[in-house]
Amino acid sequence: MPAIGLMPLSWRAAGLVVLLVVLAAGPATLAWRYQEARYARQLTDQARLHAESLNQLTLAAAARQQADQDRRQALEQQLATSEHTHYRALSDAQRDQDRLRDRLATADVRLSVLLEAGDIAPGCAMPATSGAGGVDHGAPRARLDPAHAQRIIAITDAGDRALIALQACQAYVRALIR
Repeated sequence: MPAIGLMPLSWRAAGLVVLLVVLAAGPATLAWRYQEARYARQLTDQARLHAESLNQLTLAAAARQQADQDRRQALEQQLATSEHTHYRALSDAQRDQDRLRDRLATADVRLSVLLEAGDIAPGCAMPATSGAGGVDHGAPRARLDPAHAQRIIAITDAGDRALIALQACQAYVRALIR
């Protein structure tokens, strides 16, 4: 019988050991659960901050894109206005050249050149053309052949077009630089 008496004591000891193990493991489990919850909160906060920073970056990129688009539209409008201005100047110059060419063709206007006194041959009488609008005060002049006058007008027309195109290019570059 003494063996039977020992048995309840060993079960008691075993139960006590199990109880001590559970009690000893309890605080460790609680600490583990606390640490797990703390890490979960940190990850949640980190995810929220990351989402906020991504949102801020997206808003900044959208604002920058809108500003670039506004600048581009303003530049396009400015260039369209400049192009219209230069086209008008070109068409006005062309119209003036056409009028002058027509007047030369109908002999309404004659081109003449001023002659130096030393270039006139002795005994050759050159008419001194002076008019109400003349500034030469009767200096000797020679009229140009109408074909030569037409060529001179064509040359000045090409020069006027080149100057207008140059001004358009300069305005374009100035607009881009701004």
